[in-house]
Amino acid sequence: MSQIGKQVVDFEVQAFANNNFKTVKKSDLLGKWSVFFFYPADFTFVCPTELEDLANLYPEFKATDCEIYSVSTDTHFVHKAWHDTSDTIKKIQYPMLADPTGVLSRGFDVMIEEVGLAERGTFIVNPEGEIVAYEVVAGNVGRNADELLRRLKALQFVAKNPSEVCPAKWKEGNETLQPSIDLVGKI
Repeated sequence: MSQIGKQVVDFEVQAFANNNFKTVKKSDLLGKWSVFFFYPADFTFVCPTELEDLANLYPEFKATDCEIYSVSTDTHFVHKAWHDTSDTIKKIQYPMLADPTGVLSRGFDVMIEEVGLAERGTFIVNPEGEIVAYEVVAGNVGRNADELLRRLKALQFVAKNPSEVCPAKWKEGNETLQPSIDLVGKI
């Protein structure tokens, strides 16, 4: 079943961010763009490469008025321990959400029930709290933060310009299309 247009589940979870613990809830999302970046577990192999990729582009995400939330079923204490012991994870400035009860993993439909871990799911949420893009990738394949940022910018563009659409490989500043009968069969 499609997640597009689905409202983010109501939630309140603990997070590790900026060397502190804090509470993050659904109301914190409203009014800005968000990326939920689910991964299976801390202290693993592919996960830190993805989280570092996001950390390297975090200033660019923030410049688009978007907050990144990484999410695993680990506790906020485990997130802190990973941060304290890994040079890669020390680079992270975005909130690392703790989901030990699975409220988010189930709410976004990425929980692997048999093992209590989340799939590699990525969700872009608009300022109204609706999912506007998502992908779920097999556990042994990492994701690309450059493509995620490109997709976010395209979604933001069409949200501001509803009469236009972004073609494949569209990048900020490139030409868009205006759907009309005149384009049918000419692309």
